[in-house]
Amino acid sequence: MDLKPVDGRVAVLLAVRRSVVKSGRFQNHQRCLTGHNPLLYSARDGLRPYSDVTCGRLSLAAEEMMKIHTILNREGGTLKTTDLDRFSELIADEFRLHGHDVDIECVRGSEIVKAIKRAADRSDLDVLLVGGGDGTVSAAAAALMNHPMALAILPAGTMNLFARTLQIPLAIEAAVVALAGGAITEVDVATVNGKPFVHQFAVGMHARMVRMRDSIAYGSRLGKMFASTRAIMATLRSLPMVEVEIDIDGEIRRLETPALAVSNNVYGDGHLPFADDPRGGVLGVYICETRDTRAMTRLTFDILRGKWRQNPSLKVYAARKVVVGCRGSKRQDRAVRDGELRNLAERSEIVIHPKALRVLVPSEATFLAPETAIDDTATVCTA
Repeated sequence: MDLKPVDGRVAVLLAVRRSVVKSGRFQNHQRCLTGHNPLLYSARDGLRPYSDVTCGRLSLAAEEMMKIHTILNREGGTLKTTDLDRFSELIADEFRLHGHDVDIECVRGSEIVKAIKRAADRSDLDVLLVGGGDGTVSAAAAALMNHPMALAILPAGTMNLFARTLQIPLAIEAAVVALAGGAITEVDVATVNGKPFVHQFAVGMHARMVRMRDSIAYGSRLGKMFASTRAIMATLRSLPMVEVEIDIDGEIRRLETPALAVSNNVYGDGHLPFADDPRGGVLGVYICETRDTRAMTRLTFDILRGKWRQNPSLKVYAARKVVVGCRGSKRQDRAVRDGELRNLAERSEIVIHPKALRVLVPSEATFLAPETAIDDTATVCTA
């Protein structure tokens, strides 16, 4: 076997892996590298190492082979600056090593929805693997809700909030490794007036912030983060007020608020706003009860730090169904669904749909109890 130094470390060129895939013999193989905190490198020269891969044995079962179609949004976040030819070869090598059949297409952002719909209409696929930001992921989840095909995510966006919920590594190379040895399970999806979302529906401040952010030119992930920061600060200086009637599981309230959001499962503590349990079976409802700019600024940063439970300006509820009625004549781009601006309906009915989406997740995901995994399609990589 040839050895090649990469960035001062010894990387194993995976000739053995290719021979295993080529021969069709899927046995247990050791994947260990030398040194402290070993890193697994791709067989393709020049790619970055996988992050935090532990030495161990691969459990490869050819009888659990899945047919996987991969769609990469070449304009999506991290993928803009990735060598997609090499990355595609990496995906193919890793999934084929686990006995799966995989094909890959790279499309422009304007083509991503059509490509997802074409894949969802196929009857020969077990998994649709998409690489892109939250918008790409949301479009794929919408196409696969209540569908026998499973969704797999390569997080290439700015926030990657649903990928965080599913405990998928944020480094795309590490995500490939984790998903290739992952398991299929079912998670919740929410809908607003029948339109699916996997993270959040919001009105008020969030919608204004996104409108401002989109008016600022940016061409990279860091540029988008900078534009978002500027938009947040500008929105805090001029808070919107939304007059709503909200029905939370039959309890009706009328109020004015600068921000209202409903999430697919309740956000966890101590981190960015995303759910820890994708199978909790409830909506999270968040209502801001202050109009004071200073208090709203504090609340904004508490939400970003995962300290929202301790903030007195935020009321939080759990519900299975929420109906939001909004007054006022301004409707265009006054709502946000999974990070994308949408027109605000006079009446928005939001419902949780437990276990309505099949997903491929890392086998180490803490919410994935062995007895609840989908046995007929799971392929587990044990360390």
